[in-house]
Amino acid sequence: MHCYQEEGSWSLSFAGAGFLGLYHVGVTSCFRERAPHLLQGARRIYGSSSGALNAMSIIAGKTVDFCCSHLLDMVRHLENLSLGIFHPAFAPIEHIKQKLLEELPADIHILASQRLGISLTRWPDGHNIIVTDFATRSEVIQALVCTLYFPFYCGTIPPEFRGERYIDGALSNNLPFADSPSTITVSPFHGTVDICPQSTSASIHELNTFNASFQISTKNFFLGFASLIPPSREMVADSCRQGYLDALWFLERRGLTKEPVLCLLVSKEPPAPADGTQDTDHDGGQKGGLSLNWAVPNVLVKDVPNFEELSPELEAVLKKACMMDNSPWARFRRSRPGQALTYFLLPWTLPFEYVYFRSRRLVAWLPDAPADLWWIQGVLQRLGLEICSRSKDQLLRLLSLLVTSPLWPGAAPPVDLAQEP
Repeated sequence: MHCYQEEGSWSLSFAGAGFLGLYHVGVTSCFRERAPHLLQGARRIYGSSSGALNAMSIIAGKTVDFCCSHLLDMVRHLENLSLGIFHPAFAPIEHIKQKLLEELPADIHILASQRLGISLTRWPDGHNIIVTDFATRSEVIQALVCTLYFPFYCGTIPPEFRGERYIDGALSNNLPFADSPSTITVSPFHGTVDICPQSTSASIHELNTFNASFQISTKNFFLGFASLIPPSREMVADSCRQGYLDALWFLERRGLTKEPVLCLLVSKEPPAPADGTQDTDHDGGQKGGLSLNWAVPNVLVKDVPNFEELSPELEAVLKKACMMDNSPWARFRRSRPGQALTYFLLPWTLPFEYVYFRSRRLVAWLPDAPADLWWIQGVLQRLGLEICSRSKDQLLRLLSLLVTSPLWPGAAPPVDLAQEP
């Protein structure tokens, strides 16, 4: 426990998770309620993709209601689209950027400098950089837009930051400084991370990629799919609840909470005292030599019938955000006849929707059009030069082979190395 007492001796790192980023909100909510010093005393808070959004919300002091409502609003919007992510109205980057412009404080660049670390992947060489200094508010917003930009899922032209193009930071460094013993890592995927769902799979195989470790299992495959195409708001809300439970498991196992909540939930009995053994599960016993209580049970959302007893504020926010629209039109759209009518009219409505939403995006893109077109021209020029260079090398190599061939007229006779002195 002593390694989390000296302020500034630890950092937090949140992995990219797409729509499962609400898992990070659950972890953050647990820290705020039961161990606020872990957030207040962290030297730096890192994040990639949706993890960077959560890191920014911590530094900006945003409430749980702000984080949950905006993400679940995107899930609700996606549920209302007949073609899901393939509908022309689906524009996650534009939606998030507009919310950031409306909600971020004017001094966010001052708050974020030297405390927020955003992972970016440079296009096209894939080099990773972590931005920690921000000169203006717009730089913070643009860095967040870059780390959220997943190629082709969010568009075709990568956004620009400080004169260069960047894409999703999770594609090069999903968990910044995950190998540092003083960094508390958080991920909604099963793996060897400090705070993550505890797997019940018998698989012992892991995939180490993008500076992160993932267990090879069907559950992780489903979570990866759900991070891009969420099945429902309730499933995303359960991810947030599981994040709260996993963070509480982390805190109780290290003795950072005052009362044993998880053991009382499962067995109604107080936990056994810590046995003083070192942690060799996630960090090889190197994170401060903590004495761990191995008796703390792993609790799933399904094991907690009344989550409101754990966190009334978080549960109230999730229920409010997941509340269905009960207007007559909304109820009709959710009904089977309404869904059938929507898909039946799709050949007639989709062309108009496509023209309308594409026109709106075109108008919004016009201020950035000169820079983007100039970048596209440069990409095409480099591509053409690369093709010409490779074709020239191939032709020269082929010509040299023909010249040295014994069948070529006037070619030098082959040298018999065995007859040379």
